[in-house]
Amino acid sequence: MVRPNPLRQWLAANPLRLLPASFAALIATGTVLLRLPFSQADGREIGLLESLFTATSAVCVTGLTVVDTATAWSGFGQSVILALVQLGGLGIVTLVSVAILLVSDRIGVAHTRALAAEVGTDTYSSISRLVRAIVITTLVFEAVFAILLALRFHYAHGYDAWSSLAHGTFHSISAWNNAGFSLNSDSLSSFASDFFVLGAVSVAVIVGGIGFPVLRGIATHRHHWSRWTLHSKLMVASTGVLLVVGFLGFLAFEWSNSETLGALPSGDRVGGAFFMSVQPRTAGFNAVDTTALSEESIVVSIVMMFIGGGSASTAGGIKVTTFALLAYVMWAEVRGDRDVNVFHRRIPESVQRLALTVSLAGVGILTVATLALMVIGDGGLATSAFEAVSALSTVGLSNGLTAEQDGAGQILLTALMFVGRLGPVTLATAITLRSRPNLFRYPTDQPLIG
Repeated sequence: MVRPNPLRQWLAANPLRLLPASFAALIATGTVLLRLPFSQADGREIGLLESLFTATSAVCVTGLTVVDTATAWSGFGQSVILALVQLGGLGIVTLVSVAILLVSDRIGVAHTRALAAEVGTDTYSSISRLVRAIVITTLVFEAVFAILLALRFHYAHGYDAWSSLAHGTFHSISAWNNAGFSLNSDSLSSFASDFFVLGAVSVAVIVGGIGFPVLRGIATHRHHWSRWTLHSKLMVASTGVLLVVGFLGFLAFEWSNSETLGALPSGDRVGGAFFMSVQPRTAGFNAVDTTALSEESIVVSIVMMFIGGGSASTAGGIKVTTFALLAYVMWAEVRGDRDVNVFHRRIPESVQRLALTVSLAGVGILTVATLALMVIGDGGLATSAFEAVSALSTVGLSNGLTAEQDGAGQILLTALMFVGRLGPVTLATAITLRSRPNLFRYPTDQPLIG
C-alpha cells in the first residue's frame, strides 16, 4: 500500500501554496550557494543573513543589496545571482511546468490553477502554449538586448570581448526581469551621458514589465487597437501616461539639482529624466545618486514605485491596471455614473472590490513597514517610506538606508520583498477562486461618507 505524500496533500488542498513554497525553496537554495566560499570574492566573508537578503532580492527581482554586487561576490557568485534573477523573473511555477511539458505535454488541474495565478490567465487549455511563449519571448528579448549592450560596451567604452559579453548579458537579464542588479558599484551612473545604454535598459525594463498577456495581445493584433483586450488597452495607455508624468516631474524637480541631473549637460538631463521615470516601475537601476534626490522627487518616486508595473509581469507594485481602474472608479463616482466604463466596457463590481482590496492591503503593509523602519533603522519618514515601498514593490532603488540596516532591519526588508513579489498575485487569485454567490442578502443601509 502506497502511503500518501504529506507534501502533495498539502499542495492539493490549495494549489496556490505552490507559489510561495517554490519561491521559498529557490531562495533557500540560492542562500546556500551564496554561502559557499568560492561564491564570495577573495578576502570577503559574507554572513548568512547577507546571503539570505541577496538571494531573496534576486529571486524576488528587487535589486536591493546590503553588499556590493560588483566587489563582494566572485564570478561564480554573480552567476548565481543572475540565475536567481532569471528563475525568479520567469517564475518557478512556469519553469516547473516547462519540465512537465517536456515529459507529457500535459499539466494537472491543480498545477494549472497555480500556474494560471502566476502568468495571469484563466484559460487552462492554453497553458501549455502560453508557457512556451513566455520562455521563448523572454530568451529572445534578453538575447537581443544582451547583444546590443555588449556591442556598446565594447566599441564605445573599451570593454574587452569577454567583459562586454558578461556585462551585456547580466544587465540585459537584470533589466528584462526588472531586477536592477548591476556589475558596477555605481549601477549605471557611469553611463549617465550614454543614452544608448540608458535607452536600451529602459526599453527592456518597459517591455519586460508590461506583462506577458499584453505582449501576446500586441503580437497577435499588432496595430489593430480595436481588437486589443481591455487589459492591454488599459495597460499601454496608463503606462504611457505614467511615464510622461514621471518624466516631467523628474525633469522639473531635478533639472537644477547639481547633485543629480544638474551635473549633466542639458541634453543629457532630458535622457536622464526619462531614465529616472522608467526605473520606479520596479527596475531599480540608477544613473544619478538617489540619495541626493529632492523631496519632491522622493514623493514622485514613492508614488511611481507603489503603482509598479504590469500584471503577470516581472514588475511589482499594486500594478498599473489596478491603479488605473481605481482612477476610473473615482471618475465615475464624481460624474454620478451608475457604471464604471473603461474603453466602452463595463467593469464588474467584483473587479472593483478586488482592486480596492489589493490597494488597501498594500497601503496597510506599507504603513506598518514604514513605521517599523523608522523605529529599527532610525530613519526619517521620507527615507523610511522610500525604502519600504522599494522593497515591497520589488523596485530596488535605495536612498542608502538599506546598507545601514542591522539584522532586524534586513529581516524586515527581506520579508517585504517576499510579500511584495507574491502577495498581490496570490491575494488577487485567492479572492477570485473563493468567489461564490451569496444565498441571502441583508437589507441596505447607508452610513455617512465624507
